[in-house]
Amino acid sequence: MVMPNLIMGGQKKSGKKMNGIYVYNYETLEKALRRFSKMCAKAGLLHEYKKTLHYEKPSEKRKRKKEMSKHKRMKEQRLKIK
Repeated sequence: MVMPNLIMGGQKKSGKKMNGIYVYNYETLEKALRRFSKMCAKAGLLHEYKKTLHYEKPSEKRKRKKEMSKHKRMKEQRLKIK
C-alpha cells in the first residue's frame, strides 16, 4: 500500500478552505509542485494575495471595473462581427 504525504498550502481570505495535495511515493516532487500550483491558481489564491498588497480607493475600484466592462463589451462586439 502506498502511503501519501500531505502538502498544505495557503488559506483563502475566508479562512475556511485550505488547499492541499497528496504526494505519493512514486510521484516526483516537480510533478506534485506543478499540481499544487495549478490548484492554487484555480482557487484564486495568488489573485487574492495580489489584490490585498495595497489599498485601492473606492473611486479607483469603480474606475477599474468600468474599464473592465468597457473592454469586455468591445471584445464581445469583435467576436460577434466575425
